[in-house]
Amino acid sequence: MEPDDPFHQLVSELDYPMFIVTATAGERSGCLVGFASQASIEPPRFVVLLSKLNHTCGVAARADALAVHFLTRDDRELANLFGEETGDRIDKFARCRWEPGPFGTTVLPDTKGWIAGRVRERVDAGDHVVHLIDTEVTHLNRSGRPLSFQDVRDMKPGHPAS
Repeated sequence: MEPDDPFHQLVSELDYPMFIVTATAGERSGCLVGFASQASIEPPRFVVLLSKLNHTCGVAARADALAVHFLTRDDRELANLFGEETGDRIDKFARCRWEPGPFGTTVLPDTKGWIAGRVRERVDAGDHVVHLIDTEVTHLNRSGRPLSFQDVRDMKPGHPAS
C-alpha cells in the first residue's frame, strides 16, 4: 500500500490500543499488535490478528490458547522489545519477566493486565490471521492510560507490518 493511497491515509491516523500477544506451542513467542478488539460481551471473546510474516503467527497456529496483554504508556520498554525484536533472532522472554499461564500460555506479569483463553477459530484475513479467543481468565494488575499506535508509531518493527 502506497503512503498516498486514501485508505492508508485514513487508517494511519487511527489510534488503536496496542497489545502484546504471546503464544506457546513447543516454544514461546510474542509480538506487539494493534489489530485487536473485544469481539463479544456474552460469552466474553476477544479477537487478535497476527501478521503472517511474524514469528508469533507460526507459533500461534500450533497453540491451543493465547494470552493478550494490555499495555499502558509505562510499558513502552516492553512494547519496544516485543515490537522491534523478532523471535526469529532472539529469545524475547530471556529479556523480560514472564510466568507460565493458564492453558499452557505464557504471561507477562508486569503489564496492565492480561486475558487468556483457548483459540475458538482462526480465519485467513489476507496478510494477517484472525484468532478468535474465548476469554476464560482475566487478570488486572494496575490502571493506566492505554499505550496506543500513535505512541509507538516511531518503532522500527522486527518484521514488516504486512
